[in-house]
Amino acid sequence: MNLFAVLVTAASLAAIPALASSHRAAMAPDKPAAGAEALSHGEVKKVDKDAGKVTIKHGPLASLDMPAMTMVFRVKDPAMLDQMKTGDTIRFKAEKLGGNYTVTELQPAR
Repeated sequence: MNLFAVLVTAASLAAIPALASSHRAAMAPDKPAAGAEALSHGEVKKVDKDAGKVTIKHGPLASLDMPAMTMVFRVKDPAMLDQMKTGDTIRFKAEKLGGNYTVTELQPAR
């Protein structure tokens, strides 16, 4: 093999990872807008203002590595409970704070 063939082969092999990377990026689905991926969808099943809790039927919560289920959450701000009622569809963020699963952000579903 002559020197030119070796150089062409080496240059071609060096370009393969870059081409594969750009192909993966082109094939990847669009990511949600910043912050949107942190919110999960759920349905309010019960609001307990006296206890400062809400029961939500939700899909998987990736941030908490939790499967879909219905569970009770505390709320970070009791005023959140005034923004929802049984049957509402919501978008929310939950975190584990002080050992309790807590709704830290709330939006009406669109």
